[in-house]
Amino acid sequence: MIIGICGGTGSGKTTIARAIVKEVGAQNVILVEQDSYYRNLADMPLDERHQANFDHPDSIDSEMLYNHLKRLKSGDSVEMPIYDFKTHTRNAETEHIVPKPVVIVEGILIFAEPRISSLLDCRVFVDTPDDIRFIRRLQRDITERGRTVESVIAQYYRTVRPMHHEFVEPSKRNADIIIPEGGQVGISVEF
Repeated sequence: MIIGICGGTGSGKTTIARAIVKEVGAQNVILVEQDSYYRNLADMPLDERHQANFDHPDSIDSEMLYNHLKRLKSGDSVEMPIYDFKTHTRNAETEHIVPKPVVIVEGILIFAEPRISSLLDCRVFVDTPDDIRFIRRLQRDITERGRTVESVIAQYYRTVRPMHHEFVEPSKRNADIIIPEGGQVGISVEF
């Protein structure tokens, strides 16, 4: 079974995914993050990498993600890339992922890519107000990704917000389940 968890940046996708892992048991679940499948920008100068649009479907190696999900669904292992958000490059090392009964894939664009969406047995959209998502993104990018307040704000207005309205928000119509308020109202996970 593949469960897709989609929603805007900072919506609470990872929190929901971890709640499912806790409920179902880590021995039964693999978590695949779309962020691991960002394209490797090593061939670009660093200043250009920082200006790249990471919220557009073209920023994701959707072919690799699709193939990995198909292989996991078929019972095969995969080598998941490890992405470095400070340099916007893929690490030489990969993470060996073995198949388990439940695969959770989470990311902002997984419902916007038809081939990936078609592999999902259950589609969950985490719907969170823009201001809450922005604050969460700001906190995360500063503490976990070494960003400045100014760079996060500039990126939000330049790419994050427009791409959310163009790709992420419309993909909500593909959801089987919509979790309101970023899951803050409580969730129930039952299999």
